Amino acid sequence: MNMRTKEIQGALWSTAPADWARLFEPVFIPMYEGVLQQLKLDEEKMLLDAGCGSGLFLSMASSTGASIHGIDAAPGLLEISKERLQGVTLLTEDLEALPFIDGTFDVVTGFNSFQYAGSFVNALAEAKRVVKKHGRVVIGIWGKKEMCEASAILSAVGSLMPPPASGTPGPFALSEDGKIESICEPFGLKVINKQTVLCPMSYNCDEDLLKAFLCTAPCVKAVQIAGEEAVKQAIIESAQPFSVAEEVYYMKNYFTFFITHKS
Repeated sequence: MNMRTKEIQGALWSTAPADWARLFEPVFIPMYEGVLQQLKLDEEKMLLDAGCGSGLFLSMASSTGASIHGIDAAPGLLEISKERLQGVTLLTEDLEALPFIDGTFDVVTGFNSFQYAGSFVNALAEAKRVVKKHGRVVIGIWGKKEMCEASAILSAVGSLMPPPASGTPGPFALSEDGKIESICEPFGLKVINKQTVLCPMSYNCDEDLLKAFLCTAPCVKAVQIAGEEAVKQAIIESAQPFSVAEEVYYMKNYFTFFITHKS
């Protein structure tokens, strides 16, 4: 992530951080639980969450006794993390330039973050650099578009913007089969565990549905280009197939996490 990418993403994700923390971040809880079950953290481990957002995963990880640290490009989200996690090292930093010496951490996690780096190869290389030999780098991403009903909304919003250039950061930038393995393995991160988990979205009114999506970087960018009313209309119309009752929405989405081992 060059500095401009960091600044752009940081601003986009800071637009409505309280809405993200309340309405979108909890969607990832099944993935967070699955990762914590596999990692078996304890008081002797040091963890860095790269792209920690509003700190929900770190809050869950804190119960293990591990020494936890977080970085994110979005100052707004980090403010919520700091409220949740008193006394924890939380820094506004760049995924592609982590401010830690080589081999600092036992585990580095990145949930819904690496795909937004200007170069996810560079971001993963940095994660590898700061993790200890035989440590773990965890990558959590959206599943393939056809496995995520929310992709219908993101596609509808995306249609309001010019087509993105090849390699542009985005929700599904790392989701195609074999993509993570092809990036990790050439520079010494071996995938030792891969799991796909159901992370459903449920909203009980149009207002919460709109707030949930309007706080995400893709929708914030669309608002800047097409205007808020056009984006709201796209969200509501594309969500109708997932309406289970009046103003009640339920979307099945599958996320995949990869646990890699640094050789």
